[in-house]
Parts: sequence; C-alpha cells; structure tokens
Amino acid sequence: MNLASMCPLTTDDALRRAIAVAPEVEAIVASDGRLSYAQLGAAVAKTRAALTAAGVEHGDHVGLCLGNGANWIVLFLALGSIGAVTVPMNTRFRAEEMAYALRQSRVTMLFVADRFLKVDFIAMLREICPEIDTTLPGGALPDLRRLVVLGDDVPPGAIGMGDFMAQATGPADAACTPDDVLLIQYTSGTTSFPKGVMLTHTNMLANAYFSGGRIGFRVADRYHSARPFFHVAGSTLSVLSALQHVVTLITMDRFEADEALRLLEEERCTHFSGNDTMALMLLNHPSRSDRRFFLRGAWAAASPTVMRRIIDELGAKECVAGYGLSEASPNIAQSCWWEPEETRTASRMRLQPGVEVIIQAEDGTPCPAGTPGEIVVRGWNVMRGYFDKPKETAEALTPDGWLSTGDLGRLGDDGRLEFLGRVKDIVRVGGENVSPAEIENLLHRHPAIRQAAVVGVPDPRLMEVVAAFVIPNEGFVCDPGAIMAWCKDHIAGFKVPRHVWVVEDFESIGMTASSKVQKKPLAAHARKLMGLAG
Repeated sequence: MNLASMCPLTTDDALRRAIAVAPEVEAIVASDGRLSYAQLGAAVAKTRAALTAAGVEHGDHVGLCLGNGANWIVLFLALGSIGAVTVPMNTRFRAEEMAYALRQSRVTMLFVADRFLKVDFIAMLREICPEIDTTLPGGALPDLRRLVVLGDDVPPGAIGMGDFMAQATGPADAACTPDDVLLIQYTSGTTSFPKGVMLTHTNMLANAYFSGGRIGFRVADRYHSARPFFHVAGSTLSVLSALQHVVTLITMDRFEADEALRLLEEERCTHFSGNDTMALMLLNHPSRSDRRFFLRGAWAAASPTVMRRIIDELGAKECVAGYGLSEASPNIAQSCWWEPEETRTASRMRLQPGVEVIIQAEDGTPCPAGTPGEIVVRGWNVMRGYFDKPKETAEALTPDGWLSTGDLGRLGDDGRLEFLGRVKDIVRVGGENVSPAEIENLLHRHPAIRQAAVVGVPDPRLMEVVAAFVIPNEGFVCDPGAIMAWCKDHIAGFKVPRHVWVVEDFESIGMTASSKVQKKPLAAHARKLMGLAG
C-alpha cells in the first residue's frame, strides 16, 4: 500500500500543504490564542529556528508539560519538523510519575508551564530535581540539560520562553522523514510502570488522515475536541487530523460541560470528539436545551446508547465510532460518516485501509468469524516498539509485526470489527487508562497494608473507577479514607481508588491455585458491596 501517494507523511509536509490550501482558515482556537494556518506556519518556523539555535537535533527527546493550546501545537510541529521526538507529559501526573517519565525517556529539554489548573509544576520539578535552582543537569534527571518555562516563575537553572525564542538568529531547515519517531507516548499497561510507545510520522500522519476522512472532515470545518494532547486521541486524532484535513481545532484547557456547550454554539462547531463520560456530561447538562448547535458529525468512543443520543439530541447525524490503542497510533477500526446510522451506532467498524486484524483464541489459533477472542493487529499504524524496553516490546510484537492488543473483539463475515472489552485488567476512568498493577504497587508501599488488589467498578459519571481491597498488616488499622488521602499525594487524581474495602483474606473471594487473586470474582464482589446487580 503506497501511503505516500495518499497523504503527507511528515508534520512538515502536512503543514506546508495546509498553508497552501487555506492559509487564512483558523488552525487553532484555544485559551492561549487563535492562529490561522499561515500564522501557525510562521510560528512553527520561528520556533524551529529557536530550537536549532538551542542545540536541539534530530532524534533528541524533548518533553512538553503544557495544557491543550496553541503553544503545545507549535512546539509539537516545530520539534517534528527537525526530526526531534516529542515526549508529552500528562499534566495530571504527580512528582513520582513525572520523574519516572522524564528519566526513562531520557528527555534532554523540557518545556513546562509554571502553573496549570492550580498545579505548581515548578514546585513539582524542584521536588524531583533541586538543581533547577542552580545548574542542570541534576542527579535525579541526568539527561535533562535545559528547562524552558512558559510563565513568570522561572527558576535560576531555567530560561523563560521569551528569552528562549529570542535565541533564534535566522531560519532553520526542516529535516524530518516519514520513518522518524515523532512521539513517545506513555501508556499504562499490565506492569507496574508505564511504557513509552514510539510512534513515527507515518504512524500518526496516516492515522490522522484516514480517521479524519471517515469522520467526514471538509476544509474549514470547525472541530471541538478537549481530548488531552498528551494522549494520542489528542495528538493524532485531534491535532494531526485537523492539520491533515485543514480544519479548525477548538480546544479547552480541561473539559467542562458548560464551557464546552458554549464553545460548540459560539464557535459554530461542525464536529466534536468525546468519550462516553464527556458525551453524557454534555447530554445531561441543564443548559444544553438552551443552546443552538451546528453539528454535522462527531467521533465518540461510546456505547451504542450514547451514540444514539449524540445523533438524536445533539444533531451530530454523521457520528462515528472508533477503536484503537496507543500502540496502534491509535486507530485500528472506525465506522464511516456515509454509512447507515444503524451500522454506526452498533459500533461494527471497518478496519483502516492496509491494516490487518485477526481474532485469536487463548491457544493462539485464529477464531472463526463471529467468535470472540483477542484482537491482534498488523499494519502501518503499529508502533516501532516501547522505548528502551526490549523485553516488553518482544512480548507485545511478533517478529513479523503482529501486535497483541489485550482487547476482546470479534470479526464478522463482512470483515467488520466489534470491540467487546479488555482482556487485560486496565481500568478506564473517564477516558484515562489505569493499570491495577500500578495502584497495587503503590498501595503495597503503605505501611499499614499487607496486600492489595485493585479492580474497576461502574461509576455513573466516569463510567468506571478504581476500587481497592486491602489486607492490613498485623498491628495496623486500615482506614479507607486515610488510604485514599494518602494515594492522592502520590498519584494522579483519576488513579486514586474511589472505594476501599478492608478484608481479612482473598481466599474466600477467589484465588487461583498459584495463590493469585482472581480479578473477575473480586470485581463481582465489589459490585455486590456497592449494591449493584450482575
């Protein structure tokens, strides 16, 4: 399949084409500014010159710890244009999580907001690496040589964004290729620590092109997406999809239903993107009926019931469903805006062009059509691998390129894919993936806890939240409220258990012969304790 004949396969080529097609169309509308495509191109060129003057080279890893906005996009495209690798930081990280991601990815330069959504990132970095107040690098982050701060709180070992941009002395050439790694995306897995998914320009640009086509984008459409840019649903399916189809991306610092409804109306949005949680918050908001919408379509990681409501109540008649994961950059299959509504709401999706899927039984054999099994995928969208994790890469990818997703699905006789759930124990909290093993690892550090087991339980707002069962250490008393408060100091809020139950043992609930806690009966027991049937 000749992808190069279908669409631009580098960020630089995509931006140049967008400027040529519609220079005056707005590229981005955000809290930190509005830029046309011509203005975006000028900002990217100037930032590329500053990066080059600062010594950033092809293949360097550069971190972004910023909220959604024009600054994030400009830096991302400028870094991509010189072949540098963007490492987005989740702005909900706590210090330990941030330190791990920066250290493991070997970030050499970090762009950071001094404060974002009441989080003091300078204080957080000072806790991780006190050398930001003297001279970098420091012992905790030996690869971090430069810290650039967007905001007024610039420590002595850092430089402000204005001074950084002033270093640009002249134009700098683009130097990226389709095979260059564009992004390292940290994603939770079944291990205790996140893994850095390496995605190339081709992975992300082709995915953005095909996905946007199936959403139904046309030049100068207006696309509302508050999906965080530090996830591939934001970087690929929001930022790059908008770029590839020359549409206007309207985004937010954080998703708030009332503000989102205002933007959908006042910015005359033709499309929006959201998961179940976001969509339900919009649909159920008391001010929704007072708003006038101009929506033509949407894409949603949502259940058929929610899809139906998006179409009927928001007027997004061309709403489509999608399935994917970070390791597939992310989209594997998607319904198409031109298909019948009953097909789209049933979430029976077409594979992206050139992408192969098999459904695999537990013994590794292919399942017949209509039979559930693990989704295994191969194609141009599959990651290069996990950064500096050869063992984990070998476990996920076969030598001939098949990626084990750990997700459950089935293929119909017509080749359409139906996503049925996660084989792995990942808990999806309002669109965020949470690894139970990561939370268990943290709880096992609590002095009062002897053993912990974590599962996902239903939640009316977030769809699913983390719940924990803990066995106290001898001589200690476990207070659920105190445990949750302790967790808040160590991990991002969406990972904190919303329910904690103290138990004497796990044998009575369910353990395997090898003394492993069985998560399925544990989750059923949690639902019983919550008074939920089934």
